[in-house]
Amino acid sequence: MKAYLTELLAQAVNAVAPEQGAADIVLERPKSADHGDFATSLALALARPLKQNPRAIAENLVKNLPASPYIAKTEIAGAGFINFFLSPAAKHAVVKDILARRQAFGRSDFGQGRKLQVEFVSANPTGPLHVGHGRGAAVGDCLCRLLEATGWAVTREFYYNDAGQQIDNLTLSVQLRCKGVTPEDAAWPEDGYRGDYIADVARAYMAREAVDAEDQHITGKGDAEDAEAIRHFAVAYLRREQDLDLRAFDVNFDVYSLESALYTEGKVEATVRELVASGHTYEQDGALWLRTTAFGDDKDRVMKKREGAYTYFVPDVAYHVDKWQRGYTRVINEQGADHHSTITRVRAGLQALDIGIPQGWPEYVLHQMVTVMRGGEEVKISKRAGSYVTLRDLIEEVGRDATRYFLAARRADSQLIFDIDLARAQSNDNPVYYIQYAHARICSVLAQWGGDADTLANADLSPLAESHELALLQRLAEFPQTVKNAALELAPHGIAHYLKDLAGDLHSYYNAQQFLVEDEVIRNARLALIHATRFVLKNGLQLLGVSAPEKM
Repeated sequence: MKAYLTELLAQAVNAVAPEQGAADIVLERPKSADHGDFATSLALALARPLKQNPRAIAENLVKNLPASPYIAKTEIAGAGFINFFLSPAAKHAVVKDILARRQAFGRSDFGQGRKLQVEFVSANPTGPLHVGHGRGAAVGDCLCRLLEATGWAVTREFYYNDAGQQIDNLTLSVQLRCKGVTPEDAAWPEDGYRGDYIADVARAYMAREAVDAEDQHITGKGDAEDAEAIRHFAVAYLRREQDLDLRAFDVNFDVYSLESALYTEGKVEATVRELVASGHTYEQDGALWLRTTAFGDDKDRVMKKREGAYTYFVPDVAYHVDKWQRGYTRVINEQGADHHSTITRVRAGLQALDIGIPQGWPEYVLHQMVTVMRGGEEVKISKRAGSYVTLRDLIEEVGRDATRYFLAARRADSQLIFDIDLARAQSNDNPVYYIQYAHARICSVLAQWGGDADTLANADLSPLAESHELALLQRLAEFPQTVKNAALELAPHGIAHYLKDLAGDLHSYYNAQQFLVEDEVIRNARLALIHATRFVLKNGLQLLGVSAPEKM
């Protein structure tokens, strides 16, 4: 309807001021129903270029609007706002649209099939996934679902940081466990990993177990002195464990890439050579520096200290060069807030190469920390992990649906309190239960009716005029724009908020009206409305990776 009204206004502008044919037409939902269903300040925007009173422009625009059966009336308010009041036929049209498009309602081709990659989770394969990784998984997966729903060709990638000191610490920790040394012993290193999972890895290695993790097939050698064999086995073992956690979370990836591969394939060295050739590097105090201040950074950054390894942002630059060369229109990295300082330096490195990468590429979505609460107190330690709450712990406590919803339902850049007690509650205070119960209620009504739901697409909707019905109709009509906005803003929490509001409208309607009344016309109209609501609830939940149960 917004697109339809925009086209009518464009025709009116063409009649009133053809030279302003490219005018930016913005339609919004008024806060008060007294101001109509849609409003535009177009007349105020045209006042300056036309050098006319905005109210007079508004009157002229209204006079030149093409006749439409979907507009009951228009009003001019204030200095020149145009308010549109839709006809019942216009409000009812959304039900017909939903029942025709069903699972496709809310989807669009905005992305036009362009290539886009989302890299998320990005965990070191040194232990179980903690709840922070879980938030990254939930937000990242929801972003992929939203972007796919708006027409982008999305690739999902998990980038394993399997190089550097943390892998050395992992190898030593497993090796010590293989030799019978425990974290309680004085010989245990300060940076060693202490969780029970290290003992599990060591037992599997010494028992010569086989591990399959994506493209790797590794068998334990049972040799506690072979550090290199332990290293490969431990990384593969923990990669497999992380993959199992994510699949239990209903998250899968198209691509798994290893930081170590950037070195073995020569991509890091090739990128460094290009940076040196660009003239933006220099040597000072025995280190190789990149002049990132030339590209907006607050200070230059060290790329490599004398006889040391490259600093962590260098392989990040090489990684993104590879993505650019592979033709990705957009790359979006979903990471923890502790990666904030990497954004400027990675982008600076890409700009220094001068290979056509636009400023602001790649994009980043950073999530804040998660605090897990139970009984009003913070939950800090998992026995399995040793120092933090794991994603598996959370799923086992509250289930996949509640875990996914709670981790994605707030702005990624806001702190998140995950209340286990609330997530487990079967009450209206629990938003997951509240939304799923709305879907189940509709399924129950349709089951009691026992008719063919497909016939409701032809129902006479003229009886739908009660306030709860009009509120529900308006909410349903907002879903496609809500999906598009959430994708544009990279903000899946917008879908969670919408679904909670939609569930509230449905519950209010359910409590105010009977559906299975004797009057067939009224009954079928109401059933068609809730049947359409059922599709939108299910479509929205699918974007969050949450199930839509038919019984609860």
